[in-house]
Amino acid sequence: MIWFYFDANALAKRYSKETGTVLLNELFRCVAVAQMTCLTLSVLEVMSILVRKKNDGRLSPIAFDQAMINFRSEVINNKEFAKAAINDILVMSAFGFIAKHSINSTDAVILRSVLNLKNELDTTGDQLVLLSSDKRLVKAARSENIIVFDPEAETLASLQQLLATSI
Repeated sequence: MIWFYFDANALAKRYSKETGTVLLNELFRCVAVAQMTCLTLSVLEVMSILVRKKNDGRLSPIAFDQAMINFRSEVINNKEFAKAAINDILVMSAFGFIAKHSINSTDAVILRSVLNLKNELDTTGDQLVLLSSDKRLVKAARSENIIVFDPEAETLASLQQLLATSI
């Protein structure tokens, strides 16, 4: 089985039309929400992205309200969509990634959290895919042997091929 871990920018594509939205919609159509996760902080970041888009006119007030209804339903209030908790141990264990990969602190915490989950899933034979379009995070994750799917760079065919490997 394949599990999907979203960074905030990838997850926001589900709720605001941009490059990659079609792929995120297909992923949500084909994969159980119970196989999806993000960092708890990413929930706040998605909200921030949507508010910013409303404030600068990229989302109308009506589109923003609908996006928030959908986001609350699918992620925030959905107990099946896992939210990875942040604690001092996670933060402290992410320090080394900042210098090693030249990434920001949030991306370092995401990377550490992804690696922790990947290590757990490796024991069950399951796989983990990080969804991100952040070039530095993508490069860092790949160098740590994490499978990455970039919704801005990939195609519907590559998503379908990835999903076919989990069946």
